[in-house]
Amino acid sequence: MNAILLFRRASPCAPPCCCQPPRHRSSSHPACLQETDTQRTSPTYKMIRKITYSLGRHVSAVVCGTTQVRRFLHGAYFKIQPSVQEALMEGRAVVALESTIITHGMAYPQNLSMARDVEEIVTANGAVPATVGILRGRIHVGLTDEELEFLASSKNVVKVSRRDLPFILSQGLSGGTTVSGTMIAAHKAGISVFVTGGIGGVHRGGESTLDVSADLTELGRTPVAVVSAGVKSILDIGRTLEYLETQGVCVAAFGESREFPAFFSRQSGFQAPYHVRNEEEAAELIASAQGLGLSSGVLIAVPCPQEQAASGQVIEEATQQALSEARSKGITGKDLTPFMLQKINELTDGKSLDSNLALIQNNARVGSCIAVALSRLQKARKKGNLPRRGNTITPQLVVIGGINVDFIAKALNPVILGGGQTNAGRVRRTFGGVGRNLADCLSRLGLTPLFLSAIGKDEHSESLLNYCHHMDMSTILQLEGKTTATYCAVVTSAGELSVGLGDMDIHQQITEQYEQNNNKKWTEQQLKQAFQFHPLPAIPIVSTC
Repeated sequence: MNAILLFRRASPCAPPCCCQPPRHRSSSHPACLQETDTQRTSPTYKMIRKITYSLGRHVSAVVCGTTQVRRFLHGAYFKIQPSVQEALMEGRAVVALESTIITHGMAYPQNLSMARDVEEIVTANGAVPATVGILRGRIHVGLTDEELEFLASSKNVVKVSRRDLPFILSQGLSGGTTVSGTMIAAHKAGISVFVTGGIGGVHRGGESTLDVSADLTELGRTPVAVVSAGVKSILDIGRTLEYLETQGVCVAAFGESREFPAFFSRQSGFQAPYHVRNEEEAAELIASAQGLGLSSGVLIAVPCPQEQAASGQVIEEATQQALSEARSKGITGKDLTPFMLQKINELTDGKSLDSNLALIQNNARVGSCIAVALSRLQKARKKGNLPRRGNTITPQLVVIGGINVDFIAKALNPVILGGGQTNAGRVRRTFGGVGRNLADCLSRLGLTPLFLSAIGKDEHSESLLNYCHHMDMSTILQLEGKTTATYCAVVTSAGELSVGLGDMDIHQQITEQYEQNNNKKWTEQQLKQAFQFHPLPAIPIVSTC
């Protein structure tokens, strides 16, 4: 069941540096069980109660879709095309497309023509194309025609995989994203289906060189369904399938046969573990993987159309000759695949390129139909028209609460001297707040809670944000002229709280107006207009004292 959790800021009755009451106070203390009149009349309390009665248990599906896109858009490194963003917000089918095939797979202008044709095929089959590329240090999800032409015609663009992303972005460079790089962007944008020509794999002789494509490890760590013509025939297909099994990737051939395709050829001599007969079965497979919450992806291997498939023997002979030449020239790493594809095209008098274009277009058609079937399946399950085999959307947790900079002063001697005397002790700084602690724990468990809080712009804020780098802090309100909440606890050598001081006035800024200004669309009327929701039963507030 989808659920949304709301946590309001901590009551002053407990130190915000931990999630449990201090040992000197019982958790059955009346202040921890009852709301006071002051709390009931506070703006924060009223805001949360209004949100509670306006939203129902299904709202997390809406929050999941909208906040995932919002998080991805936040920052200087990402840009999502409006048509793609709109489709994602509405739950329509979106298909991610890579750009390395544009920048490194074909020559200009054939690469540009191919990219346009593929996007048109995706659109014609009812989905929205989202070609991923990097332009001047920014990841673009969805490209305009001018941006496509820029990547297709540029000479100094880089082939960008997971390892390359930080450097390329930091240097403001442009590049085409590989399968690995595109999967990362697609997942962050909330796109479930990604279409490519063929994935990388274990190179021939990889048992000695350890030359294994990052595409395989990405499939093992990023939950995106990749539709491809199997593995490029220039690779060691048997070892590639073994490696995918080790990574926990579900591999299924598309069609009536379990024969695993070899990019240019429909036959590779290897069997896929499973096969799906049509788009609906593929969508069910992807939905079940999402429902399980697996962190690994799914590979749908689509054979090249029969009428366009090149002879497997001809391709194999050309592959062996090209591989021998690459070894003699010392070509390895990311330069190997472009060299091999170009050489094989020359040796086969263009037959391999014709097959390449045909399989890419076929993959785009099949992948678009799968994305449409998946979108239709998810919408039907949301409406309750189909029995659920598992949630197809990961629940989105929302934490509303405080962030504090905590100073913990622990006395070294058993007795703390009063009367203004200095006591020997150890003072350390940490970061707390019940809301922050909860969001931190959820993030470390692999979840992505939306955290709503407020901090100042002062000497504490930068170090706090650096400390919370693993959390989604994109919706934190940062205020000029305000002080980040601080808490100082003086504890005895035995760990008992002696005195606590808190400066937490900034938490009063977490108001309903703050939510509206941040475009959360959480009022009942806005939900009705934007998502056509009806009022649903109230959900509980977990109040931490």
